[in-house]
This record gives sequence, C-alpha cells and structure tokens, in this order.
Amino acid sequence: MDNRDPFRYNVLTSGHRACSGCGEAMAARMVTDLVGPDAIYINATGCLQVFTSHNQQSAWQAPWIHSVFANAAAVASGVEAALRIKGKETPVVVQAGDGGTFDIGLQCLSGMIERGHDVLFVCYDNEAYMNTGVQRSGSTPHAVRTSTSPPGQFSQGKQELKKDVISIIAAHNMPYAATATIAYFPDLKAKVEKAMRIKGPRFLQILSPCPLGWAHDSALSVSVSRLAVETGLFPLVELEHGELTGVMRLAEQKPVEEYLRPQGRFKHLFANKAGGVELRHLQALADARIRRYDLLNVDTQWDTETAMQSERHGRGGYTVSSAVREVK
Repeated sequence: MDNRDPFRYNVLTSGHRACSGCGEAMAARMVTDLVGPDAIYINATGCLQVFTSHNQQSAWQAPWIHSVFANAAAVASGVEAALRIKGKETPVVVQAGDGGTFDIGLQCLSGMIERGHDVLFVCYDNEAYMNTGVQRSGSTPHAVRTSTSPPGQFSQGKQELKKDVISIIAAHNMPYAATATIAYFPDLKAKVEKAMRIKGPRFLQILSPCPLGWAHDSALSVSVSRLAVETGLFPLVELEHGELTGVMRLAEQKPVEEYLRPQGRFKHLFANKAGGVELRHLQALADARIRRYDLLNVDTQWDTETAMQSERHGRGGYTVSSAVREVK
C-alpha cells in the first residue's frame, strides 16, 4: 500500500480502544499482519469491531467492512463472488467472535462453507458475549460464571458444555480447519500461512482470553492461553477434508486447576463441595480430550516446551497423523 518497512507495518494499528491485555486484539494483530494489507476484511459486530472503529475513527489500515452479528460469512461470500467474477484474487478474511461464529453466525458460516467460497473465516474465541456484558454463549465452558449463568443454589455456573465447533466445521469436509492460541505464535503463523495457500473455505478458531470477562490479571493473557493447551482443555489440532492431520503433543499434562485458579470466572468452584464436583468434571473433560487426540503419546520432534521457538523449520508441536503417513 505504501513504501513503509513491511516489518513495521501493522494492518491493525495503534489507537484502538481494546482493554489492557486483550487476547482478541493480540490475535487480530497477529493474523492480519500475516495476511497483510492487500486483503478485504469483513468484521462481524462484536468487541473487535467496536474497539477498532469507534466514533467514525478506524484502527484498520486495509479494506474493512462491518457486518452485523449474523451475516459476516454471507457478506464475505458476496465479496468473494464479486472478486471472482472480476478475475481478481484478492484474499477475503472474516473476523468474528464466538457469538458471530458458534451461535448467531453459524448458519451463514455453514452456507459459506457448503458453497465452497474461497474465504478464510477466523473466530477469536473469548468464550462469551463480552461486548454486551459477559453473557454466556455456545462457546462458554461448563461451570463458568457469566452475567446470565451465575452460580447459586441450583447450579455452579453454566450447566451446558462448550460447543465443539471445530468438529462441526470439519464435518463439512472443508479443505482446512484448525485451532490456535495467542500463546504459540509460531504455530499460529504456520496455520495462517498454510490457510492462505489453500483455495476454498478455511477456518481458524483462536482462543483469545478476555481479562474483563475471564476476570484474570491483564498481564496473564498469554500464560492463561498456554495453560488451556497444557491442561488439555483446548487441544491444538488441524483437520483437512474432515480428517485429523495434526496435533500438538503435550510434554506433560498440567492439572486443570492451574488453568482455573487465575480466573475469577471459576472462583466459585473453589468455595464449596459442589464446586469441587464441577472441578472433577472439568478435569474429566480435559482427560477425555487428551485421549481423543492422543496428546500425550504422539510421536513428534516438537512439543509444547519447544513450540515457542521463534525461528525454526516446520510447525512446532505438530506431527502428521498415521493415516497421512500411510498415504505418503
């Protein structure tokens, strides 16, 4: 777009109004800098849209469209179709929170994938409707306190489980879907770069801690995100055409309590026996995900201890599945 040093150019620039330690702002900076300014970004209503485009001001240095909560994928579909008709190969990227992905926007997202539009859809997953007052969403984990799932006599926070959206998306047999976090930038970088090389619909779910909604110290956003992976609650995986092709192995599984204690949204679980029951449930959920993806027994040269390397070849923490090895 200009002659500035590309290593100093940010698509999402300074001047936005994100909270200190906002995981979504960090994730959006990482993703958009990797994609670059020569793309069209469609942004669903939510925190990212609000804190970057307040009062007729914008922190975006690239073409950017604000859509409503429900239709970001539909808007992107129209943009991509128009570009295709004109013979242009400009990348189209959707940015949405978990409300605009797991819940309100799921129908349009499913349609976009089913039709095969060449769009990268990025979900910044902060596990609640943070922009409107920290209400529960389909992404909110079990036993979390929100303004609409308060702990009390009859429940210990949200009673339902977090929606397994990556499996729902992968079930569309789309070219590429993956999970990532702000704690492992080399891994996130590799996934964005891979997604940009693939044609057709692609999906990234990036865990993005919210200090306000999760009630943790703003300096802990990266470490909390890392603990979500190390406990097994948020596995880092890749799926291609519906098949699991990569997982990040855990050097060791950390107790779920290490992840929960820094977050005020889980504080009630440490206050009584009923909370203790839910703690065991959450540990069981993490253990089940460890077994499902075989996170402790994957043969790979990388693991979560080495995946923070800033310079290396390949994708830190990742291994090719046995099914893919057999094909090769």
